[in-house]
Amino acid sequence: MVTQNGQQPVATSPVHPKSNGISKPIFIVSLAIMAALGYLVGNNSGYILASLSGVKSTTETIDLSSVQETFRILKANYDGTLDTQKLIDGASRGLTAAAGDRYTVFMDMEETAQFEDDLSGHVSGIGAAIGVRSALPTIVRTIPGSPAEQAGLKAGDVIVAVNDEPVQDETVDQIVQKIRGQSGTSVKVGVKRSEEVKDFTITRADISDPSVRSEVKDGIGTLTITRFDRDTAEKAREIAIQFKKQNIKAVIVDLRDNGGGYANAGRDVAGLWLKNKVIFTEQQGGKVVATERSGADAPLEGVKTIVLVNGGSASASEIVAGALQEYGAATLLGEKTFGKGSVQQVLNLSGGRTLKVTIAKWYTSKGKNISKEGVTPDKAVSMETADIDAGRDPQMDAARAALQ
Repeated sequence: MVTQNGQQPVATSPVHPKSNGISKPIFIVSLAIMAALGYLVGNNSGYILASLSGVKSTTETIDLSSVQETFRILKANYDGTLDTQKLIDGASRGLTAAAGDRYTVFMDMEETAQFEDDLSGHVSGIGAAIGVRSALPTIVRTIPGSPAEQAGLKAGDVIVAVNDEPVQDETVDQIVQKIRGQSGTSVKVGVKRSEEVKDFTITRADISDPSVRSEVKDGIGTLTITRFDRDTAEKAREIAIQFKKQNIKAVIVDLRDNGGGYANAGRDVAGLWLKNKVIFTEQQGGKVVATERSGADAPLEGVKTIVLVNGGSASASEIVAGALQEYGAATLLGEKTFGKGSVQQVLNLSGGRTLKVTIAKWYTSKGKNISKEGVTPDKAVSMETADIDAGRDPQMDAARAALQ
């Protein structure tokens, strides 16, 4: 579906979700944000396609004379050079922030360009994902074959410096921007591993990280989805069909630390198990404005399935997890999901800038909005910091044991 201004609807996600101290990652050098044009549901870096259409507008204006007064006094008295465009962007950013909704944000030209680059999963950087663990910026995973992996960075490494500058007072987003950069250039990343501080000088490269990966082991197919982008549903369906051809006896779907993506991708992935079912609805002002149903072909219908989730599983991930759980098509294992049930629309502004605005809420098939509550797994299995540091995965182990 396309809106009146040619944009597709999406939904957005949370900021720095946490579960047991482990957060949804922001993909610093490899991937990150799941949607650029449309309505978003998800987490700070994840989004999902919603089905609302039409772009509302108003002729109403507000009196900005006080802003002009601030500018005139600032201009007349400031001892330095002022960047007029930065002042304008700052005013727009402040206006948007005053709405009091952390998912409604203004993005300048640079942020918009990065947002769109991240959507594809093709960026220039080191190939690592970072999140917040125990309130510290931490490597969540490295992409196989990436500069980060080849340099020796590991999941669990706490980032303490970038280019010899301490980052203890910086947000994950700020650290991400310092680490990513042009292919062929180098960045120095300081990390704390256990009690030892290590420095890694890494040459950035063009990174591509597919949203879907799979393997078959001991008759069990594992489908790992890191985000829900434009190609995710199609890729997941191809894998599901291959699973059936290989006569797999069960499936594990790994949605851990998946911050979301396009809502229709979440709907279609759930549709691999659910045939002609309501997957979720969208509401504005308490009124249902859209109902999203799965299709008629569900290649994995009836196949025993376990879905792995944690506090970093948000938005589109929660759509999939919630639908499969409510219809009894899968068992959820892990930790409670983030809880992101609102929908945003990304609108183009002049000069390559964009505005992301919360425009609706989404509800599960049983009418539940999971904002701030998340989806509770059927079987709780935690992943402690010590497990990650030691390279253990008790959640995956428990899923495989349950399916053997």
